[in-house]
Amino acid sequence: VSLVAQPPGARVALGDRLVLLCAVTAGTGPLSFSWHRGGSGAPLGTGPRLELRHVGDNDSGHYRCRASDGDSAAESVPVNVTVL
Repeated sequence: VSLVAQPPGARVALGDRLVLLCAVTAGTGPLSFSWHRGGSGAPLGTGPRLELRHVGDNDSGHYRCRASDGDSAAESVPVNVTVL
């Protein structure tokens, strides 16, 4: 599972847009995605794309994507989002 941030480096100005994209290289069935920040178990969203349209101070932190094909699940390496 890989995670890509736009803007690159996941450094975004206060009020700007942040997009996180999750990709999986292999899976055996339909894939489901969930997004998490920090140690929270509650998902921020589902699907391969997470968009924060107007980031705020409280949006800084480590984000990760979890992908599941129904039989197994994998998580991306966390990406550290910094709000400037």
